[in-house]
Amino acid sequence: MAASVAVDTAALDRASPTDDRAEFNAFYASNVGPITAQIRAYTGDPAEAEDLVAEAFLRALTRWKTVGTYDNPAVWVRRVAWNLATSRLRRGAFIRTFLRRQRVADVEGPEPDRIDLERALAGLNERHRKAIILHYIAGLSGVEIAEQERVAESTVRTWLARGRAALAERLRIDDTKEQR
Repeated sequence: MAASVAVDTAALDRASPTDDRAEFNAFYASNVGPITAQIRAYTGDPAEAEDLVAEAFLRALTRWKTVGTYDNPAVWVRRVAWNLATSRLRRGAFIRTFLRRQRVADVEGPEPDRIDLERALAGLNERHRKAIILHYIAGLSGVEIAEQERVAESTVRTWLARGRAALAERLRIDDTKEQR
């Protein structure tokens, strides 16, 4: 992780006995990668995504007796990570930094297609971007996204349709320019 989180391990041991800890460790191992990828796509910053996901998993660990009983605890962790990311994105200083990072830099880095996709995603409405990421990167169905976001499935379909249309426009290749 990019930043370490100070944890009172004695308090965690009291809060989560050994069996719960093993269950949580297995849960963490199977979910940290996909959730981090989703949050990274949302924030555009790998280190920030790792920090947010670490915080979300830490919150899950301290509440594991409750969170562990949910049908799908990963939904809870993802929701917490998204909420943390949204809170940080709303802060003015972070937004300016985020927008600066979306500019193409003259250094070795991601392929141009990846940069184009990140820039296009950054230009989408927040709800459309979130729906696109959850559907195409996280692999969630419209029903699952609707449950997570507490909206009607038809709303998610609308977000996805509008998000795809906006992405298509932003990623449009002008054939006349390509042929030259």
